[in-house]
Amino acid sequence: MRRLATAALPLVSLTLGGCVSTLVDVATAPVKVVSKGVDLATTSQSEADEKRGREIRRREERLAKLEREYEKQLDECEEGNRRACSEARDTYSQMQQILPTIPVEPDED
Repeated sequence: MRRLATAALPLVSLTLGGCVSTLVDVATAPVKVVSKGVDLATTSQSEADEKRGREIRRREERLAKLEREYEKQLDECEEGNRRACSEARDTYSQMQQILPTIPVEPDED
């Protein structure tokens, strides 16, 4: 009988190992779910920085496009196109609205 118990001990320990790991998984599952929900609900500082950087680049691209349009409209205005003069004023106004929202890079001297 003792031999049978000794021989069965490794088999039992293998099957119980699976049960124990399952119990650990079940016990830690609510913690994992809550922490995942918190991660999804919050924005990390790096994510916020990336989002801010994308927004600044979008504004810079818009300003560059307006500057190109403005130069073209000024050229047409100087050639006597009154409509281009009016459009240039509107474009300049849009540029002035965007400029304060773009941070200035410090000079590296």
